Amino acid sequence: MKCSDTILTSSSISPSHPRQTLVMSPCAACKILRRRCVEKCVLAPYFPPNDPVKFTTAHRVFGASNIIKFLQELPESQRADAVSTMVYEANARLRDPVYGCAGAICQLQKQVNELQEQLAKAKAEIVNMHCQQTNLMALIWMEMAQSSPISPSEQSLDNIMNFQDENNPEYLWEQPLWT
Repeated sequence: MKCSDTILTSSSISPSHPRQTLVMSPCAACKILRRRCVEKCVLAPYFPPNDPVKFTTAHRVFGASNIIKFLQELPESQRADAVSTMVYEANARLRDPVYGCAGAICQLQKQVNELQEQLAKAKAEIVNMHCQQTNLMALIWMEMAQSSPISPSEQSLDNIMNFQDENNPEYLWEQPLWT
């Protein structure tokens, strides 16, 4: 009996034959290679018959003999990861024949660098706005000091700055939510 053969025992299948043999299709690799799927087919666990695209993609880039040779050299615990890696690399190679996965990695690194630059600019804008706000508050304080009968010694810049910090929305976010 082959690895892909299945025996079904059921009286609901056929009342005259309580036991029947149902032959399932070979693994996707053996089906594509048009060969018999043997009991210990190294490809069967990783290329199921319902997903032939997976093997076709890997076969185009690496070739069936290389895939088989590579899987036979690995311990069984690492084969599933190796197959998914080969399929990923094969897809990348088909999209970008020159660079493959390396091209995708370079593109992602470029995006990370651009996003880091945008973040740095946004942080600089926040600092700039905070400085503008501080300068504005100082101007308001000076305006209030000139027009108010209260002496500058009674109303210090520190009191106004503390008021500014407590009413600043950024100040609220800097405070921990719990202690």
